[in-house]
Amino acid sequence: MAFPAVQRGFCTTIKLKETVLGKDHLDTLTSMNNLAIALKEQGKYAEAAAMHLKTMQLREMMLGKDHPDTLGGMNNLTVALEKQEKYAEAEAMHQQTLKLRETVLGKDHPDTLTSMNNLAILLRLQGKYAEAEAMHRQTLQLRETVLGKDHPDTLDSMNNLAVTLEKQGKYTEAEAMHLQTMHLIEAALGKDHPDTLTSMNNLAVTLEKQGKETVLGKDHSDTLGSMNNLAVALEEQGKYAEAEAMHQRAL
Repeated sequence: MAFPAVQRGFCTTIKLKETVLGKDHLDTLTSMNNLAIALKEQGKYAEAAAMHLKTMQLREMMLGKDHPDTLGGMNNLTVALEKQEKYAEAEAMHQQTLKLRETVLGKDHPDTLTSMNNLAILLRLQGKYAEAEAMHRQTLQLRETVLGKDHPDTLDSMNNLAVTLEKQGKYTEAEAMHLQTMHLIEAALGKDHPDTLTSMNNLAVTLEKQGKETVLGKDHSDTLGSMNNLAVALEEQGKYAEAEAMHQRAL
């Protein structure tokens, strides 16, 4: 994506909408939200957070604090704060968003489950592994019930739980969960899908931490090819730091 051009386009659209529709028109706020997302994708997290905050405040004033669009804005702001490693602020915002979504949408609504998942990830990033594990297990159970076992969000929860188990040194459980996730993702999306490759890599890391060698070995050409493919896949998802690390590892 040509980010600068996209950003200029959003800015132009916002100015036109502000002139024609007004600063607090819902269409104007949608464009502001899109600009904030574009800024986040460029790694401009401080600017993105400022834009998300402004959008959220305007939505709250226009639609109310418990409107789904306002809650979506709160979630976006939290992610931008998290990217800046402002974990305390992000956690407080996640907790607030989760409570509001549970009240407004219900405990088993997909948006509520997204908030639970995001909060669990943030807890893990802060090293609160026991809390993170408990929340990931709860989210996984609800997603399996509501969405089904092979839904992408359910598989994401399985992967997140496996990573959290691994962080606590629970390698046997993590390995089993990664293996199960990989098979389900491969069946649903195909062997060459970026999510399948990511899952394969996560399993390989867990095996490596246990001192278990892979079938082909680290320096086999097929292994190196898979690492390179994964790096490209991460890059295409905008996960540039992870992609760079994987490229370095393959090199």
